[in-house]
Amino acid sequence: MVEHVLDPNPADEPGQASGERVAKALARAGVASRREVERLIAAGRVKLNGEVLTTPAVKVDADDVLTVDGRVVAKAEPARLWRYHKPVGLVTTHADPKGRPTVFEQLPKGLPRVISVGRLDLNSEGILLLTNDGGLARAMELPSSGLVRRYRARVRGQATQEALDGLRDGLTVDGVVYGPIQARLEPKTGEGVNHWIAISLAEGKNREVRKVLDALGLAVNRLIRVSYGPHQLGDLKPGEVAEVDMQGKALGGRLRPEGAATAPASTAAKGKVYKAGWAKPKPRAPGGITTARGSPAARPPAKPSSPRSPKAGAPPPKSSGARRPGPPKAGGPRRRG
Repeated sequence: MVEHVLDPNPADEPGQASGERVAKALARAGVASRREVERLIAAGRVKLNGEVLTTPAVKVDADDVLTVDGRVVAKAEPARLWRYHKPVGLVTTHADPKGRPTVFEQLPKGLPRVISVGRLDLNSEGILLLTNDGGLARAMELPSSGLVRRYRARVRGQATQEALDGLRDGLTVDGVVYGPIQARLEPKTGEGVNHWIAISLAEGKNREVRKVLDALGLAVNRLIRVSYGPHQLGDLKPGEVAEVDMQGKALGGRLRPEGAATAPASTAAKGKVYKAGWAKPKPRAPGGITTARGSPAARPPAKPSSPRSPKAGAPPPKSSGARRPGPPKAGGPRRRG
């Protein structure tokens, strides 16, 4: 996580959510990750209502004023998320000690101050997610989020599918344990010495793809991240940014961004709430007709049958009014001879 550039102009109504811990409040405001906020507090750079904080175990209220390096931290806005096509040659930081160009220096004008969800190194390209919410960024970075990162790597060397299949059980390189990785050798075209490999992983440790493939004797000369969770690079051109609809599939249904406005429940979703352990009602066909197994509506309609002649001696239908043939009743008309 990279440190957020604070607003030099205090907001009209500074403050945070009531009863929220200071580290969480500053992370949601986009200042930095919670871990980085703890370092800022330890360095004496954070003040609450004019007093220097010495511990992150402090709660803040809506009317409290937080400052970092003397600048007021504005109230956290609803969480927003953007897709950015990072080109090669940019470092993912706000300020580089070596003077190299950074991602945040090259962002289009009009974009609010943001932090990145993870990083892409100098020579990597592809999708980089940006957000104004530090808590959201932290949640999306964790492997527990289940958000899979997918890459295409162009490598030089003797690449075989058998060697790539061995990555499914993980790998340890220079004492660093890497989790399971799915890697597939793409069909080769032409006579070149380079190969393309499709890679999927859920951890995203520092330079993980390059280090793992290097351990297999493969030198990566191009690395493109094509997706991060449900977010695709798509047709974004290098340097372009597109905002994600937070009311839609912003996080693939796995996470709820803190501070984000939530979409109203649909009319179809309203109604009775079914608690855990209750049996859910079976679906009904239009018109309220039950179609559960064994019900009349679930049976196919009977085929029309041709009329049959009644069997000899069979009683006539009750509705006909006829009676069973037999001797005449006593006193009835006598049969003529």
